[in-house]
Amino acid sequence: MEKAIITCALTGVLTNPEQHPVPVSPAQMAAEAKRAFDAGASIMHVHYRDQRPGKGHLPTWDPAICSEINDAIRAECPGVIINMTTGVVGSEYGYVLDYLRACRPEMAACNAGTLNYLKTRSDGSWAWPPMVFDNPVSKVKDFIDVMNEVGILPEFECFDVGIVRSVGLYIENGMTKHADYNFVMGVASGMPADPDLLPILIKYKKPDCSWQATVIGREEVWKVHRRAAELGGNLRTGLEDSFYLPDGAKASSNGPMIEKLAEYARSAGREVASPAEARAMMGLAA
Repeated sequence: MEKAIITCALTGVLTNPEQHPVPVSPAQMAAEAKRAFDAGASIMHVHYRDQRPGKGHLPTWDPAICSEINDAIRAECPGVIINMTTGVVGSEYGYVLDYLRACRPEMAACNAGTLNYLKTRSDGSWAWPPMVFDNPVSKVKDFIDVMNEVGILPEFECFDVGIVRSVGLYIENGMTKHADYNFVMGVASGMPADPDLLPILIKYKKPDCSWQATVIGREEVWKVHRRAAELGGNLRTGLEDSFYLPDGAKASSNGPMIEKLAEYARSAGREVASPAEARAMMGLAA
């Protein structure tokens, strides 16, 4: 099987740094990226946080801050691939397109379909007001067009089986020539974190397209990561997706989480791709 490309999801969108060990500042982001890079991650999936005192739990789309963080990560991790977030709710998203044009990462997330984003508490009440993560085709196309314009590889985030199939229709329609699939599992109203689901998802993606699984949850996510490694998928984890290691211990850093993915890849008879190898495998510039 091909070597495994490992992505680290460094920090996430809203996790409070006062409650969990998520990085916020450029120096913190670079230090966490270095830990993940040294453990085998070639790609850093990056969300960006407000840098004002006491506001680090909030996102920012300021290209100057985002570029500063990207530059800090690249300085610590030679050859690393930056994968920028794009997920926003609502019909006003031009500022996200502008941030992509300004920052010009190698890759960016492209949320490929709409999902009712729901979660309940133990008493059945809503954990947050029911919301729609809206990604109609017109919005998806706008993101693809800008990514094509500036030479960014889209990573299609798929929250359900129908969204996986939709990505194939985007290819057939000519919206994109190729797809890098990301199966997002563990959202309460989306696909469950179930390793038995992976063969079905692989069946419904387009042939000859790479894939990985983003798995959200606690220690149960690691069964999916191990199966993804066995089935030839690329691998992703980090403090955006989980705070827990396979033994249930809380992770203090991204580094040990990436070390575990590298271990799973090697247990499946696969080596871990270097940044240069990952770039070649994904058709990115050296």
